Amino acid sequence: MSARERIPVVILCGGKGTRLGDAGKLRPKPLVPIGGMPILWHIMKAYAHHGHKEFVLCLGYKGEMVEEVFTRGTIGGEPACDRVPSEPDWRIVFADTGPETGTSGRVFKIERHVQDADRFFLTYGDGVSSVRIDDLLGFHLRKGRVATVTGVRPETTFGVIREEDGIATAFAEKPRLDVIINGGFFVMERAAFRYLDEDGPLEDRPLRRLTEKGQLAVYRHEGFWQCMDNQKEVEKLNGMWARKERPWAVWETSEEKHRSRESAR
Repeated sequence: MSARERIPVVILCGGKGTRLGDAGKLRPKPLVPIGGMPILWHIMKAYAHHGHKEFVLCLGYKGEMVEEVFTRGTIGGEPACDRVPSEPDWRIVFADTGPETGTSGRVFKIERHVQDADRFFLTYGDGVSSVRIDDLLGFHLRKGRVATVTGVRPETTFGVIREEDGIATAFAEKPRLDVIINGGFFVMERAAFRYLDEDGPLEDRPLRRLTEKGQLAVYRHEGFWQCMDNQKEVEKLNGMWARKERPWAVWETSEEKHRSRESAR
């Protein structure tokens, strides 16, 4: 089965940015900008780079803003980002899944939008990663389970000290922890809808039930991953973009090659 098969990309875009300060009050969390473009655009660009250009955006809080930004590049008629985020060859479904619906319920409500596909990608609209989508898909197909989640090792927010007899023997500033957490970036078969609740969080009963049935595979990603849960993380990602430290921007290399070929003609 080819990694180039038609696989829709479902993105959870309904959350409120309650810990993002003013940025989260003015617009939905997925529209908070990194380098002048919504974080949602960065996520979609990564999938499109791997050939997956059919998107189902699960809208909720201020969902009308997401549609306005991706169709006109504005919020309330005013410019919202550097340009209209949508690309000409992207197919986007804006699915209203309710302002207060849980993440499981949001996916449950979009089943009809993916009914023609054997499987779909699923991710959150507030995190970026250098995960290789084709490798994730290949892993999922080899494991033959109903769902695959990308597991990542988070950084601690504190420096870690090792000591012996009251003397420090090692100090590490914000090291990566030896645990695996849910990094999003799922692949799910259509059978996953049987495990979903009509409301409530995806991360509770649905994933636990998949785990109990031995139907949740874990693709370990040791590369870059960063969620955007608070203002400090917004500033971190924008700082990285400004310094051109952009490990999640996997599309940039191919676009640079294309521009080089065009200029050489």
